[in-house]
This record gives sequence, structure tokens and C-alpha cells, in this order.
Amino acid sequence: MSRALALDLGSKRIGVAASDAGGVLASPHGTVERSGDRGLDHRRIAELVGEEEAGVVVVGLPRSLDGSLGPAAVAIGAEVEELAAVLSVPVVTHDERFTTVTAHQQLRAAGVGGRRRRAVVDQQAAAVLLQAWLDAGRPGAPNR
Repeated sequence: MSRALALDLGSKRIGVAASDAGGVLASPHGTVERSGDRGLDHRRIAELVGEEEAGVVVVGLPRSLDGSLGPAAVAIGAEVEELAAVLSVPVVTHDERFTTVTAHQQLRAAGVGGRRRRAVVDQQAAAVLLQAWLDAGRPGAPNR
């Protein structure tokens, strides 16, 4: 089983989380600030994939509450296609509904305050996403 990397794609920041080598536990890994050049951002993600020796990248798909794909999900889908063309590993999507809300709740419960919480919420949301994907049995991952 290989390590997985998760991305919470935002307009200003990309939250990053990584799994342990056994694919059991997700942890926040960092944040990539959007540069304004999507190609440059994707190359940075490719570097992270190599550094972490990830075998799959999981991207949060912001479905509507009813499960449908709204404009945000369509935009993410287009970026996922661009990422897949750059990365040497499979890119899969996973429902990210409520990940940011859950991340805020977890950070608040851990005593992380306002300004600090805003700085790490994207990577915590990526960790919530990745843990949900791991707990669901790694759907869409190769060699499951």
C-alpha cells in the first residue's frame, strides 16, 4: 500500500494532507499558496507527490448538499483533469462536503485560535477529506 496525498483546492490556497505509509492515518501536511499561475501550482504539487512518494492524489470534490455537481464542482473537475495530465500518479476525487466545517470544529476543540486557525484550516480540511477517503476503503485508488 502506498502513501496518499490529499488536496483541498481553494482559490487562494491549496490545503495538503498526507497519509502514513500504511494508508491508515491522515495528517495535515501544509499549504500551497496559489501563485496565480495554475501550471506553477501544479508543478509544486508534483514535487510534493515525489517528496512524499505518494501513489495517489485525492482531490476534494465540492458536491451540493443534494449530491449534485454545481459550478464549483465543475471547476474543480476541470482542474483535476489538468492535474492528472501533470502528475505521474492517479488523481481521484472524493466528496468534500462539510470538510471545512469539520476542520474548524476540530481546530476549535484543540484550542487553536482565530488567526492561527485560518492559517491551518485548509490543510486540516485536506486531512479530514483524506481520512474519509481512507475510511471508505480508498475508492478509485489503484491496487486497492
